Amino acid sequence: MERTHFNTELGLKNVGEKVTLLGWVSKRRNLGAILFIDLRDRSGIIQVVVNDGVNVPDVRNEYVIQVKGEVAKRAVANPKLPTGEIEVIASEIVLLNTAKTTPIIVADETDALEDTRLKYRYLDLRRPCMQHYFDIRDTIKMTTHSFMHRHHFIEVETPMLCASSPEGAKEYLVPSRVHKGQFYALPQSPQMFKQLLMVAGFERYYQIARCFRDEDLRADRQPDFTQIDVETSFLDQNQFLALMEELIKDIFKATINYDVQLPLRQMTYKEAMERFGSDKPDTRFGIELKNIKDIFKESAFEAYQKAEAIRCIVVPGVAAQTSRKVIDNLALEAKKFGLGGLTVLKKENGELTGSFMKFVSEGENRALNEKLGLKDDDILIIAAGNDNRVTPLLGALRLKYGRELGLIKEGTYDLLWVIDFPMFERDVETNKISATHHPFTRPRDEDLKYLDEDPTKVLSYAYDIVINGYEAGGGTLRIYNQDVQRKIFEILGLSDEEIQERFGYFVDALQYGTPPHAGMAFGLDRLAMILGGTDNIRDVIAFPKNLAAVDPMTNAPTNVTQEQLDELGIKFQD
Repeated sequence: MERTHFNTELGLKNVGEKVTLLGWVSKRRNLGAILFIDLRDRSGIIQVVVNDGVNVPDVRNEYVIQVKGEVAKRAVANPKLPTGEIEVIASEIVLLNTAKTTPIIVADETDALEDTRLKYRYLDLRRPCMQHYFDIRDTIKMTTHSFMHRHHFIEVETPMLCASSPEGAKEYLVPSRVHKGQFYALPQSPQMFKQLLMVAGFERYYQIARCFRDEDLRADRQPDFTQIDVETSFLDQNQFLALMEELIKDIFKATINYDVQLPLRQMTYKEAMERFGSDKPDTRFGIELKNIKDIFKESAFEAYQKAEAIRCIVVPGVAAQTSRKVIDNLALEAKKFGLGGLTVLKKENGELTGSFMKFVSEGENRALNEKLGLKDDDILIIAAGNDNRVTPLLGALRLKYGRELGLIKEGTYDLLWVIDFPMFERDVETNKISATHHPFTRPRDEDLKYLDEDPTKVLSYAYDIVINGYEAGGGTLRIYNQDVQRKIFEILGLSDEEIQERFGYFVDALQYGTPPHAGMAFGLDRLAMILGGTDNIRDVIAFPKNLAAVDPMTNAPTNVTQEQLDELGIKFQD
């Protein structure tokens, strides 16, 4: 079918040229003697002018047409369009296909509910803003391929049907028809396979990898997702991070023409938690956490005397609007984090006020004002209790106020590495130890001595790249010594039988000359979301699931026939 140009390839340089365009009718305006059509193709919109006397079929929104005509300069330019300085004077319009009235508005601004958008996703994806997101996504992938090949990486596909390794997130299981009663698992990540490629001597591997996790969903998570998976041999942590920074710099430049300044700063996990209450801190604004346990070491309030941690944030300029209802809602947030409540004080007319002030001595009052620099109309939010609950709560409240008060400047990007994560974490309720990242993470050399005496003191060679408060990727140096790997398994409470059943092939491989190696995975979907300027990961995935893990378009997951179940040897229990 004849087409001479995509719409946005045309400009003033083409005035006077004969062109043939193809696309969809985005809008039509019939002024009687003249008809205006906004023609949309994948590249964008151009105005078509149909003068009286040109034979025009009945065209409506979303009809597919071919336009032949001549490029002309517009009398009044439209600065909102890339093609806003020109228009096409039509000599012929050919109707290629009709369309029903669409259930959603096919434009950047649409009033459709998200489930309606997902049900008619093929129409939703016609919207220019959606196609922009996928241009971003495609550029990320092409930039990655180019970078990796320049730096001697080899792309290797790893299996989609794997052995089950139940740990961390829940797996999606695939029943075997040939081996009834046995199951494959879809990969949560290619973790062990990419490490085995290092054992195999590939040295530098990457893959645009599909991954699957049966988790509860949220705005930036999907059950099936894509990551840029990377593994290297013979690089220490600083060398590896420097290489990955170069990739991110290339991606930012290629997608949004933004110059990332290198090297990225590094922040320890401990500092991130203490200052921002999060291991993925958004550092584009203040409201940092403060430790005030020293001020209340002799507090008259019994709960403060017993508290492991007492921390606070100061929120400026909101005392007047902080009503009892607001304070009650803040207390509900505390309960979500496993705390009995929190304390909210206001600075008004030079004085701290609030019911809790009856427990605050004159010295404590003075110390609070001096340490925190409190000003009129500030509120002081104090949380006390277990530090693993106090810091995340205040971190969440910090983000809430940062957004509500407009403290985050749009169009800004802040990138950093968070490093030195704890090797293990202990569950507050069960006291059970688990791996903070995964059991193949390498402990820091200087902390190996703590593996026997107190594993919770061990820090690891682990790192996350954080962009605007999102964890955009993460990884670790890997254990390459089989004795250290076995020790980690023992600390996690795995018996020899369990180790052999879950990881036998991997443990065996470590005995055959495993090189020091490091890797990470970037969330491709999350990178596209950040660079595209949306806060919903479903916007950058062509056919996503909703928050109930359902695809409203195909209705997946669906029932299957009894015949299919019988063939697989599967029965359901009531």
